[in-house]
Amino acid sequence: MREFDYLEPTSVEEASRMLADAGDEARVIAGGTALMLGMRQRMLAPTRLVSVARIERLHGIAFDAARGLRIGALARHVDVARSPLVRAHAPMLASMAARVANPQVRNQGTLGGNLCYADPSTDPPGCLMALDAQVVLGSARGERVLSIEAFLVDYYVTALEPDEIVLEILVPPLAAGTEGVYTRFLRTAAEHRPLASVAFVARREGTLCRQARLAVGASTPIPTRLRRAEAFLEGRHVTPEIAAEVADLVAQDIEPVSDLRGSADYRREMVRTVARRTVAELFGLDILTNQGALP
Repeated sequence: MREFDYLEPTSVEEASRMLADAGDEARVIAGGTALMLGMRQRMLAPTRLVSVARIERLHGIAFDAARGLRIGALARHVDVARSPLVRAHAPMLASMAARVANPQVRNQGTLGGNLCYADPSTDPPGCLMALDAQVVLGSARGERVLSIEAFLVDYYVTALEPDEIVLEILVPPLAAGTEGVYTRFLRTAAEHRPLASVAFVARREGTLCRQARLAVGASTPIPTRLRRAEAFLEGRHVTPEIAAEVADLVAQDIEPVSDLRGSADYRREMVRTVARRTVAELFGLDILTNQGALP
């Protein structure tokens, strides 16, 4: 690796000015799990690393009945997984965080850093999208709030301006009766990155579905909300047949990537399967009995 300066600002404004001064030569470092790998592989060669570890605003997890969860950008995946507040108010998010990558990454990597990297094959973005989460960005110019959909622009591209950092992630409170399920598919037990993931949030009234939010990740360049499938579910009693129809809509409406890990056609079929399983799980359906063994 090339030599670099390591800076430790103590405020958002100070960090923002450091980033603005260095331009493309600077990178923000939080947990560093992705950044250091990129530097070791010589994919990145910044001359200035701006550590945000000493900025108090970026730490902590809190809950407010009106605003919901506030998760500081520096909260590690393990912090999110173990937080009593997250487990009580967004159990799907805690469940997802407990499965991210591997123990080394979960104990070092941060939620804010994960979102900034915008890797399409990670777990948090799709899960947060289904939870209707927002990202708070800050700089010396002030703060702004973006939805996850607006923040994730393209393959490894976010809406962050060069002098901005992620401050926190906001997860609104779930309405009474609302539940969520996050499902991921790995090609092999040894893999740490999902090939396909589906996050599904809905308000249940028995088998009746209300206010569904459904997002697919890992198989698409950026996580994708499936609004046609969501509209189809609204006001319907969910049966195994309905779960299969929803899965078909999901498979039709995504634009899967094709790479060494799987072709677009293969990914589409796996998303179809995972979507059917996820909808069935949230509504307590035994699709193995009702529809035969899943692929």
